[in-house]
Amino acid sequence: MTRLLVGLFNRVEGDLEVSLDIEGGRVTAAHVNAPMFRGFEQILQGKKPQDALVYVPRICGICSVSQSVACARALASLGAIAMPPNGQHATNVMLATENLADHLTHFYLFFMPDFTRAVYAQQPWHGEALRRFAAQTGEHTRLAIAARQRWFTLLGTLAGKWPHTQSIEPGGSSRPVGPAERIRLLAQLREFRGFLERQLFAAPLEQISALASEAALWAWHAQDPWGGDFRLFLSMVQDCALARLGSGPGRYLSFGAYPQPQGGFELADGVWNAGSGALSAVDERGIREDASHAWLSDAAGPRHPLEGITLPDASKAAAYTWNKAPRLAGEVIETGAIARQLAAANPLVRDAVGRHGGTVYTRVLARLLELARVLPMMERWLQQLRPGEAYCVPTPAFTEGIGVGLSEAARGSLGHWVVASRGRIANYQIVAPTTWNFSPRDGAGTPGALEQALVGAPVQSGETTPVAVQHIVRSFDPCMVCTVH
Repeated sequence: MTRLLVGLFNRVEGDLEVSLDIEGGRVTAAHVNAPMFRGFEQILQGKKPQDALVYVPRICGICSVSQSVACARALASLGAIAMPPNGQHATNVMLATENLADHLTHFYLFFMPDFTRAVYAQQPWHGEALRRFAAQTGEHTRLAIAARQRWFTLLGTLAGKWPHTQSIEPGGSSRPVGPAERIRLLAQLREFRGFLERQLFAAPLEQISALASEAALWAWHAQDPWGGDFRLFLSMVQDCALARLGSGPGRYLSFGAYPQPQGGFELADGVWNAGSGALSAVDERGIREDASHAWLSDAAGPRHPLEGITLPDASKAAAYTWNKAPRLAGEVIETGAIARQLAAANPLVRDAVGRHGGTVYTRVLARLLELARVLPMMERWLQQLRPGEAYCVPTPAFTEGIGVGLSEAARGSLGHWVVASRGRIANYQIVAPTTWNFSPRDGAGTPGALEQALVGAPVQSGETTPVAVQHIVRSFDPCMVCTVH
């Protein structure tokens, strides 16, 4: 057996190392290390609860709206505050803007450049991959960066700036949208739709959303295998066996995305069990964070976040990461767009996961399908804004109590838990999507989702950054600064 340390990874938000045990050209065990501690949960101790709205967006420069939304929901839960419909729609548009930008960034800047490596030089599409996706110089990568920049101007109108937006409140959005601004926002959505329909999908979004099975997907692909970047990705799936690479734990968590004023979510919540093909309700009371293998105190064993402790213990013998190991009802969980689409009963994703499981292919497929599905929702939310009605209700002073804020960031389920006492924060704990996906072993020695997915990955002779390992890691799209906050 040999041991290989891969990292620090490039094209990753934050720092990441992966230690691999390799035997017979395959990974036999993996240990995932988040090596940077930041301490936001300590920073928040003793602050006024509403101050968290200023602090938590600074956890991350690319997930700041997601952190703001989860914090606002935690404080709304603490104060029993309900958003007016306009505030809910505006908040959903802001969150979706960031999430779709993250999906675009992941595909063009983080994931696809690996297919330009020399290891793929004999593939018929390698030259086309270099032309489209080469880091910094790829023609389609540069177009995607420009589209992303224009897309983010939505948040200039809705929230004043991005990142670290400050217009999201427990009671809604503090920035109303005027009639002329709504027209301009809808025009910007049409522009982004045009980019997706010309370059990424080479087809109308509604046609992509209507693909209801793998058979339909591959029949559509066969019409023009390199037509559009999505079809070229599907060609790579076939040639690189991505449908068999990086199998996850088979249990998928979504807290529900984009709540609606009348109740429910645009993308439903739930826990999908691939083994049984059944969706069950989410019970956040079953979450426990296990710090057995983290450089953090594990006093009193696994804890629910409302009772959580985040105290460094850098000399701990059994530890190998700053990340805790969250579990739901004792089970390892995967989260992300794949979980959202499974919970929301997307027929294509359920069919693909039923056939292949959670793999590199199905994770990226779910993210791309979410681009096609969510943009029309944003068009509808903007059209549902009611001129003259409130966007935000006043926020009372917070004194005592607990609050839970659950949301869906681009990378998956995000939770904030706050305990207030005498008008101050007594405890604040965060479980981010990458905390779930990149968790270490728990007290029972069970590996986290990525650690399980890496087992069996091929490692070619002489590889120091194995391309299969890169594909698996990037299919989860880690955000390490959110992980260790």
